[in-house]
Amino acid sequence: MATLFTLIPSSNSTFLNPFKTTQHSKLHFATPSPTFKNPLSIRCFRPPETDTPPEIQKFWGWLSDKGIISPKCPVKPGIVPEGLGLVAQKDLSRNEVVLEVPQKFWINPDTVAASEIGSVCNGLKPWVSVALFLMREKKLGNSSSWKPYIDILPDSTNSTIYWSEEELSELQGSQLLNTTLGVKELVANEFAKLEEEVLVPHKQLFPFDVTQDDFFWAFGMLRSRAFTRLEGQSLVLIPLADLANHSPDITAPKYAWEIRGAGLFSRELVFSLRNPTPVKAGDQVLIQYDLNKSNAELALDYGLTESRSERNAYTLTLEIPESDSFYGDKVDIAESNGMGESAYFDIVLEQPLPANMLPYLRLVALGGEDAFLLESIFRNSIWGHLDLPISPANEELICQVIRDACTSALSGYSSTIAEDEKLLAQGDIDPRLEIAITIRLGEKKVLQQIDEEFKEREMELGGYEYYQERRLKDLGLAGAQGEKLPWIGEV
Repeated sequence: MATLFTLIPSSNSTFLNPFKTTQHSKLHFATPSPTFKNPLSIRCFRPPETDTPPEIQKFWGWLSDKGIISPKCPVKPGIVPEGLGLVAQKDLSRNEVVLEVPQKFWINPDTVAASEIGSVCNGLKPWVSVALFLMREKKLGNSSSWKPYIDILPDSTNSTIYWSEEELSELQGSQLLNTTLGVKELVANEFAKLEEEVLVPHKQLFPFDVTQDDFFWAFGMLRSRAFTRLEGQSLVLIPLADLANHSPDITAPKYAWEIRGAGLFSRELVFSLRNPTPVKAGDQVLIQYDLNKSNAELALDYGLTESRSERNAYTLTLEIPESDSFYGDKVDIAESNGMGESAYFDIVLEQPLPANMLPYLRLVALGGEDAFLLESIFRNSIWGHLDLPISPANEELICQVIRDACTSALSGYSSTIAEDEKLLAQGDIDPRLEIAITIRLGEKKVLQQIDEEFKEREMELGGYEYYQERRLKDLGLAGAQGEKLPWIGEV
């Protein structure tokens, strides 16, 4: 039998969407709990403390000069364990507005279009144009009006896109490794295209060396700092609000930020950030970056992971092979039920299998004596039949293939679950190594869970009710236990 499916990287993000990594992976962005994007703050006009780094003091002055901060400031930039953070200057209640940033201080594709390089960015992907803008502003140095903001941005984060080969080797066998390498290849290809189509032909706008490393820096800043899920904004940097760090303890589904009008008679928009939990003066204002991301996605976007089991996921890619004798029929059935020749299922630790995974598996494995179900007469009802076991042969096949795939995937890791748990228990681990161990441990636990679930199914094959038994019952030709009724003679 041809391979039923493959196992691919697991990660999902919110903007960019340039290639498929895991669930349908997309690109997003920012490091361990409470975590820090190395970001900023806002409306607070108060001189920073004397021990505040000069870059922060200059940034603070810039905010004041631009009129973004006011004397009545509930928060201020501060040095925190993660780096920079938003620190409350007074006790804050839940849902209190802690900062508002006017639209003219956002960095998004509209900012690029209105800039000196706007005319040469037509046709570029939005994220590429914003990354190009960031790179250029950094290279301009003192000539950049954004210098105070650019100067407080970190050189890198703990995102896996910045890891060395040695550090990446700790992810051996993981889906995150494949995803990371895919992202890095994507970024390198985009830079080569950018260099050929924009940088070289327009040297007058870029009178300095721009390298692939510069582009990776800008890309990483976008992934880790850009806000998404904003009305009318798919990609925006808010150089003030991006100081708010991540906390795994915040689990409210509602996001703490929004875009709204500046006032009743104003057409200007502002970015508003609310405090999702009560905070005491001197403590950080923390937010939840994204409840729906897996640990792999958090590591790729922000350079962080969480300990909660639901953050651990593994993506199964199921595929109807073109070599299948019933390829056309199966694809037609899949498409009629909102799927396609390939399907992606994110398996989450300690959670049930995703809906439609078993029906899709049974469809892919359908053949032999069960192939009659592919006939057009069953087209409107087959998905309902696939929701339940079809035949012992079909059910046994999907169990064997899934278990073989899990065994193969588990063999690709360089450590066992027990070894990784022991390493984590030791504590005092390098942050990137801790991320790597957490990722591979989580993936292996999910694979083990999948294998155990299908092992149980395999052991219970004799106890399932299959299509033929259900059909006989529907026709009144079999009893409740599947036995033939006494008045039916043997043929």
